[in-house]
Amino acid sequence: MLKVERQKVKLFIFFVIFATVMSVTDLLLIAVGLSMDAFAVAIGKGLSVRKVRPKHSLIVGGWFGGFQALMPVLGYYLGISFADFVESVDHWIAFVMLGIIGFNMIHESLTKGCERSSDDFSPKAMLPLAVATSIDALAIGISLAFLKEEIFAPAATIGITTAVLSAIGLYIGNAFGCKYKSKAEFMGGAVLILIGIKILVEHTL
Repeated sequence: MLKVERQKVKLFIFFVIFATVMSVTDLLLIAVGLSMDAFAVAIGKGLSVRKVRPKHSLIVGGWFGGFQALMPVLGYYLGISFADFVESVDHWIAFVMLGIIGFNMIHESLTKGCERSSDDFSPKAMLPLAVATSIDALAIGISLAFLKEEIFAPAATIGITTAVLSAIGLYIGNAFGCKYKSKAEFMGGAVLILIGIKILVEHTL
């Protein structure tokens, strides 16, 4: 009898860990997907300078990562104010938002050519880029509010992931040009669409 109870406890622990890992995996995939816009822009910034210096990577990582962390929090508190009214369709909203963001990223990856960014790293130049590349994260925050998920850990994960990948993108752009820019946007869009489908399936089946 005791052996059976221990097996039940082990089975319960296994499912808890499995569910947690899946949740963390989803979060990391969303973070990587969202960071691809910033990564692509960072590649463009890397093209614009003769030599990337550590201060450049800190500036790009700080601006892009900071806004990618801030926007989900703003979206979350915007969404949570009316989340109760749409609880029955929350998964559809998340699916549609992720789908729109993902398809837009894929479309841009297929239609945009290689673009060089300005070599200006001042706040005046970086602020519009940081806002433009983090708008999608605002929608993710709204989606998390509808799904009644916690926001600060996802926001921090998205911000840190974007900061790191943006700094890497800066060096890639400086070394290899825009070879990986469109591929990054395409993969990021595909990841967000797949996450949206997964959320919809989990809540409807």
